[in-house]
Parts: sequence; C-alpha cells; structure tokens
Amino acid sequence: MKTFKLTTEHLIEKPQDEVFSFFSNAHNLVELTPPRLHLVVLTPAPIEMEVGTLIDYRLKLRGIPVRWRTKITEWNPPHFFADEQLKGPFRCWIHKHTFVETDDGTLVGDEVLYAVPGGKLINKLIVRPDIEQIFAYRSQKLKELLK
Repeated sequence: MKTFKLTTEHLIEKPQDEVFSFFSNAHNLVELTPPRLHLVVLTPAPIEMEVGTLIDYRLKLRGIPVRWRTKITEWNPPHFFADEQLKGPFRCWIHKHTFVETDDGTLVGDEVLYAVPGGKLINKLIVRPDIEQIFAYRSQKLKELLK
C-alpha cells in the first residue's frame, strides 16, 4: 500500500495549554472543517479524550455521505496526540497533532500519513488537493478562532 504524507505548521499567538485544550475538544473539529464537508460529530459531548477513545463522525466527500471512526492512539497533554482511522474513506489515516510552546505562542503541527484507494494518480488528481484545501481552511479558521 502506497502511503503519502502531509505536514503543516501554524503559529497561534496563544499559550500551549489553551491551544491544546481547544484541540482536545473533538467537537471543535466542526469549526475547523470547510462547511462543504457537512461534518457532524456523532459521539455525544463531552468526549473523554485518552488513549483508546473512539470518535464517530459523518461527513460528505464530494457529495458522497461517509461515516468515519477514529481512535485516539497517543495522548500526551499539552504536547501531542494522535488519532487513527478505524473506518472511513482512506485505506490508512494516521494524524499526529503537536503543540510546541514558543516565545511567540504555540506552534501547531500536523503530520498525516494516509493511503487512498486508487493510489498515486487518485491522490495527485483528487485527494491531495482536497486535503490541502481542508488544511488551508483549518489554518485560516484557527487564526480567527484563537486570536
């Protein structure tokens, strides 16, 4: 299975604890996701985040309804956490979120390792541009929400 990697960084001018707290609320993901994806968190709030926590979502990818289940596989507040897709549109999806305190705020890092049905060509033409657009939207919304 061919995997692909996406990494992003955003500097948020807020303390590490505050930024981590925002990200540790899975329901905040709705605010960071483009509206065209119609993301809904199905797992009722509050979600107790820890290794092993399961979170269920519903969304639309290019108009197609999709169910997505992730599992928290790493949890180290306020430094990082990771989630992995158990069920969803990808053949593999592992997302590590990092939070590094700096003199200017918190550097938020994302590292996503993923695989798609159809491999390299489908990734290049469809999936990678979609993921990059989602993370660009996320970056913009973070600046608005955590100003």
